[in-house]
Amino acid sequence: MPSDRNDLPTSADVFCAAQTIADSVHRTPLIRSQLLDQVGGANLWFKCEHLQKVGAFKARGATNALANLPAGAEVVATHSSGNHGAALAWAAAELGLPCIVVMPETAPRAKREAVQSYGAQIIICGPTQLERETALQAVVEETGAHVVPPFDDSRIIAGQGTVALEVVQQCRDQGFTPDVLLAPVGGGGLLAGIGLAMAALAPDVLVIGAEPAGADDAQRSLRGGVHVTTQQPQTIADGLRTTLGRRNYSVIRRTVRDIVTVSENGIVRAMELLWTRTKQLVEPSAAVGLAAVLEHSARFRNKNVAIVLTGGNMDLDRASSLLAGAEK
Repeated sequence: MPSDRNDLPTSADVFCAAQTIADSVHRTPLIRSQLLDQVGGANLWFKCEHLQKVGAFKARGATNALANLPAGAEVVATHSSGNHGAALAWAAAELGLPCIVVMPETAPRAKREAVQSYGAQIIICGPTQLERETALQAVVEETGAHVVPPFDDSRIIAGQGTVALEVVQQCRDQGFTPDVLLAPVGGGGLLAGIGLAMAALAPDVLVIGAEPAGADDAQRSLRGGVHVTTQQPQTIADGLRTTLGRRNYSVIRRTVRDIVTVSENGIVRAMELLWTRTKQLVEPSAAVGLAAVLEHSARFRNKNVAIVLTGGNMDLDRASSLLAGAEK
């Protein structure tokens, strides 16, 4: 697909991305839990992208982006709170390319260590989107690096959308098609890619996004019909604190049915259920989909719902404090 990031991605780009990255990423499992079916009042299947390379679905987009670099690109750079930075660092290392990642000072230690472990250079900046983008621009001016954005990029969106292609095939292998495909949304790379994939492959499946109530710019954008470009996120789901990208919004408004929000206590409860009932160690951002089913139960009752567990990278020493702070 073209490397011109001004182009909006298409459903065809998602199918091309699936071929491009097939030999580089995992085909992650789709699992379920009878107990969580009972708790959620629906038939739930969980797409385990926390078991993906680098521990997150971000490996898909990063791999596709680097497979479509413009001629002459010798250094790549990005800004990221963690998972995209790790994915790009890993994908760059696979190709022998230098990688620079601008990370906010609030990024979890485990995610900083992951980026560093793949050989990338880390530059720490302030926590706001403006500070991240300003620091990244300084890197580009100094090094001439090619920027691979964390979500507002056609190559990234197409790569992330390959999750949906696998989900549909795995469900069909078990003799059914899901009624709903539910995914967390931060910058919107995953949700936009899923929307494109499902529009072509299974248009009757409802694509629904979920985000923290304390970072609800995507819901306000979709429901209000105007792209919300600023917010002050307040959520433990660090991977979802980013603001919805421009290309992402353009795709989501055409392909996604709705976006729902969830509480912080709901996120922690969902995360604890996933840890204890499925034995899957997911990060807070990955639990937002299950939290949506639990907090909006009437909407999903008795439906076949596929939920993307987006990542499993978190500081383990935070786990007890997160659980202790949740309402029982």
